[in-house]
Amino acid sequence: MLYNCGALKHAGNVDHGDTVTDFLPMERQRGITIQSAAITFNWPPKERLDLDDQQHVINLIDTPGHVDFRFEVERCMHILDGAICVIDGVEGVEAHTERVWSSAQEFKVPRIVFVNKLDRNGASFKKSVQDIGLKLNGVPLVCQIPWWNKEAIRGVVDVVGRSVVSWAGTKDTREELSKTTLEGTIMDETERARETLIEQLCERDDELLELWTTQGKDLPEAAIRAAIRRVISDGEGSLIPVFAGSSLKNIGVASLLDAVTHYLPSPLDRPELEVRVGPIHKPLSHALQPPQSSGKHQRHDIAVASVFKVVNDPRRGMLTFVRVYHGVLKKNTPMWNASLQQFERPLNMLQISAAQTIEIPHLSPGQIGAITGLKAARTGDTLLNFGSSKAPQTHLATIQVRPPEIPPAVAFIVLDAYNPTGAKALEMALDNLSREDPSLRWSKDEKTEQYTLSGMGKLHLEVARDRLENHYKAEAYWGAISVDYKECLTVPTAPHRTVFDKVVAGKAGKAACSVVIEPLEDHHRDTLSGSCLERDGNIVQVEFPREDLMSSIETTRQQLMNGVISALARGPRRNSPMQKCLVTVTYDATADSFGPTTGAHIVGAANMAVRSALKEAYQQGTVGILEPVMRVTIVCPEVTAGAVQHDLHSVRGGHVLEVKDMQESAAREGGPIDASDIYAPPDPYEFQTTLREAQKGRLRMLEITARVPFVEMLDYDTHLRGKTQGRHTLTMALDTFERVTGPREKSL
Repeated sequence: MLYNCGALKHAGNVDHGDTVTDFLPMERQRGITIQSAAITFNWPPKERLDLDDQQHVINLIDTPGHVDFRFEVERCMHILDGAICVIDGVEGVEAHTERVWSSAQEFKVPRIVFVNKLDRNGASFKKSVQDIGLKLNGVPLVCQIPWWNKEAIRGVVDVVGRSVVSWAGTKDTREELSKTTLEGTIMDETERARETLIEQLCERDDELLELWTTQGKDLPEAAIRAAIRRVISDGEGSLIPVFAGSSLKNIGVASLLDAVTHYLPSPLDRPELEVRVGPIHKPLSHALQPPQSSGKHQRHDIAVASVFKVVNDPRRGMLTFVRVYHGVLKKNTPMWNASLQQFERPLNMLQISAAQTIEIPHLSPGQIGAITGLKAARTGDTLLNFGSSKAPQTHLATIQVRPPEIPPAVAFIVLDAYNPTGAKALEMALDNLSREDPSLRWSKDEKTEQYTLSGMGKLHLEVARDRLENHYKAEAYWGAISVDYKECLTVPTAPHRTVFDKVVAGKAGKAACSVVIEPLEDHHRDTLSGSCLERDGNIVQVEFPREDLMSSIETTRQQLMNGVISALARGPRRNSPMQKCLVTVTYDATADSFGPTTGAHIVGAANMAVRSALKEAYQQGTVGILEPVMRVTIVCPEVTAGAVQHDLHSVRGGHVLEVKDMQESAAREGGPIDASDIYAPPDPYEFQTTLREAQKGRLRMLEITARVPFVEMLDYDTHLRGKTQGRHTLTMALDTFERVTGPREKSL
């Protein structure tokens, strides 16, 4: 994309390790995306512009595809106006694609699909289109079809415009493409595809249906493009535009960028953003309205932005990437961090385009840019610009744009600093790393002076270690990657009231509160009030019996929650984090308030009360151990599937949930989309003999879905390679945490 828009002189290649958005050494070494990267460019370039056309600014966010970095994808999802889902033309829709697709569905992001790698042996556009319909539960709109030369892709034909839009060996300029005309079989297939496309659109778009009844099937190009844009704008994914190409051969990439401007919405076309103000969710325009009693009008000078990425740049320090939703975010003006409740002062504002960075004075609504100089902002924080450096005393101080839901960690690694000097550098590096990626957590054991780094899986921690050693130059002794067990309560605790009366940071003070902790059950979620907080698999709710005596309820609520969260980070049994706990804190202003006190004393009171309750529960033997259980999907040849199932069930202690044939199961299921209703153009080798198909490398593959304890899956990929001769794919994601019992509990 960057090469086609003129930002690069030559196209990067994942295999050669010279891509722009995959800039980390480990990304280039492994050939995968690990961090999301933001790039801004203009399309189309000036040489492609028509007289009546205009350039569009495109902000590209390149996100990871590996399941361990799903949090990285989901943190970017809410800032997107549209998405391109890239699938492999050989493999089709894979397990992780389905998970990311469901995330995009949740955020209602309009999306299109690009079938890539059609230059490879065994690539099948037809199979990929059928996969899209059957696995992504939407009707594929075939907007482009590949033009084959025997079994190699020669070019791409646009179905809507009935023209060749990409040709191998050219730069896809109008002059070059005009030399190629449609004729014979490809012309017939294009007409068939166009008729099917119009029929599918008319079923869901009344405007196009009305035009079709008056003009017939030969509808103008502009009307069809407008209809496609309308039907995907709701983000429901019921219709899925499909495009074809090969990024390695630069086939179909320029036409894909044209599709972005034709079909995906601009920021102005998207529904209004919903934000959280304290415990309540409301549209941003309502949140910016002053209380009716004040008689003031809505403030238009307030800028609202969301931090979706923090990156440590070797030359510029910490770069904070933001998306602006309202107002104009100006550089050199104080920014209120609503998540941390503090002001930060930026130094500079940048727009990043490939290897270039351009200094800019401000960011307007819908724009994406990078800010330097912010000392504390983390991925997921909300920044507000009021035009002054006075802390807001109204509800505006608590506005948050989709605060991050960080999944619980499943693996950890212990590390030791070489010396006290190295310990300070290591702590700073760990702090910066957790700012970049909040799904990485770290803690320090004050007794042993060891550090624990927790993450979402083995690859996640390997990448974190590589980044600490090679980017931050942190030196440490490293332990082995281990499973992150949790602790839980088996029965509720009695109410615990604690009075915190100590000198904190040279200030005397006194505060108290009462705490009840109980095992978190599904029915609790239905009865909880809106003012509760869910964090790391626990829910904290705060009750104020005498709200009329409280001056700053939200501040006190936040301080009490902070105390509870810090206490739950270490359980009483094996210092593992607590999980599946419902903590109810009661703060009675008549009994628990002892006059003016600091926030630290209120935090301390909640922390002490929770620790006291957990300690008593441990003495009574009511603290259990939980282990992460993964939902594992293995695709392997049929001849090895029996051995894999036996190993999962008998040796690994897992439960096989489902086994299905990759080729036949989707058609047999007859789910929401019927396979016979899906239009897909034929592949060049479709009518060859079965011997020919075997030569294409198409083994009969089975997909095994199972639930297995994570401790058994740490090195399972290596073990599986011996059983399948490397012909398998393995993906897994956290399913739940389950209680460990019997001999295994004693061994832990």
